Amino acid sequence: TQRLIDVYARVPQLVSHLHLPVQHGSDRILMAMKRGYTAMEYKSTVRKLRAIRPDMAMSSDFIVGFPGETEDDFQKMMKLIADVRFDNSFSFIFSPRPGTPAANLHDDTPHEVKLRRLQELQAVINQNIKDISEERVGTTQRLLVEGYSKRDNGELMGRTECNRVVNFPGSARLIGQLIDVNITEAMTYTLRGEVRTAETLLPTL
Repeated sequence: TQRLIDVYARVPQLVSHLHLPVQHGSDRILMAMKRGYTAMEYKSTVRKLRAIRPDMAMSSDFIVGFPGETEDDFQKMMKLIADVRFDNSFSFIFSPRPGTPAANLHDDTPHEVKLRRLQELQAVINQNIKDISEERVGTTQRLLVEGYSKRDNGELMGRTECNRVVNFPGSARLIGQLIDVNITEAMTYTLRGEVRTAETLLPTL
């Protein structure tokens, strides 16, 4: 992990987005999962990364309802989510996989409890994403133009260095370029903007 942090410090070309799986926020559950780290160690890694890249966007994986998970364990996971302020997540209800050690553990959490916890977790993550998007309004973001927008094929779309999708009006000749865009509007998962220099909007003759 320290090597990864050192690489981010040395290589400015690396984008400020990292998917760093954590799975849970309770040390007891992390130990049962055999993850090999504590919640504090995970948060320490995130702090070091953001000391180098203050705008580092973090995404992660979460599992709710792991065998033996108590309400206290779940709240510890929610605290980790609040502390780190993830930009995105992939979250799931635990399901045993044949041949894994966890498949032999007694699954003692009712499904309705698992579902409630998953919905609560996803609601918090979605609010984080919405808040972070709104903070981008009024800023200028450098993005790589990938192609036509999925929302409106008359517009273009690109991704910021933090992996946020931006839709904007522009000429097809911008596809494949790095450009600066002024962010004018925020949706939960995407942004809208305008190309910073008017000249780049001119059509190719």
